Amino acid sequence: MLKTSIGLIALVTVVQPAVAAQPHLMGDFIQGGLVQGRTDPDTKISLDGRVVTVTPNGRFVFGFGRDAPATAILHSVTPSGRHRMLKLKIKKRGYRIQRINGLPKKMVTPSAAALLRISAEGRAIRAARAIFTPAPHFAGGFIWPAKGRISGVYGSQRILNGKPRRPHLGIDIAAPTGTPVVAAAPGEVTLANTDMYFTGGTVIINHGHGLSTVYSHLSAISTELGEMVKQGAKIGKVGSTGRSTGPHLDWRINWFQERLDPMLLVDPMPN
Repeated sequence: MLKTSIGLIALVTVVQPAVAAQPHLMGDFIQGGLVQGRTDPDTKISLDGRVVTVTPNGRFVFGFGRDAPATAILHSVTPSGRHRMLKLKIKKRGYRIQRINGLPKKMVTPSAAALLRISAEGRAIRAARAIFTPAPHFAGGFIWPAKGRISGVYGSQRILNGKPRRPHLGIDIAAPTGTPVVAAAPGEVTLANTDMYFTGGTVIINHGHGLSTVYSHLSAISTELGEMVKQGAKIGKVGSTGRSTGPHLDWRINWFQERLDPMLLVDPMPN
């Protein structure tokens, strides 16, 4: 994990005569990385003009997507009107090309009717990812939701049945059907659907501050919408539902609509 202190990667620019205390940042300053921050209470924070919510105790988080640009500007304003701007340097990554063959044609080139279903399901997923709650359920870190072989990695460009498709934005954990899947961190279940077109059995858990985890291709779901789950609580079983060529868990982490790399947030897979 590439945990870096802000002092190593930021250029500070004073934009008003009075200088505010610099927010303390720790995390992965890389495409797909998550950063956690602390600042004075009631300070306003924005990232490239996008408001980042700060809780009453001064905690905030943000993340960088797969194709984040080389720099980002973090702007903070204290209640007294003092400003500070940090120019964050974001490390660029190279991504693999993954070729997957043997998928049913309808899973690569869906029908018009299927596209309507996919669009509706996409709206439900985006709505679940858009939820903000102030409780920092993620603060204790993340654990692996299942044990198995890593068969797909974050960011890889996918070629499905010879056709280029969207990059893979999670990691795949190959394991036998029925292998337990647990919550990677505490939080509230904001989506539990046993039959989504591409992702099959799918669960989304909200961990606070716009962070959520997604668990897909499940053969069974053992949680429900609105349930508060503890880290390590069983939420389902590995399967091969939806667009899949074999039993595995597709595990993803999001900061709102930005897709992050789960492998940056966990220790090596246990034996």
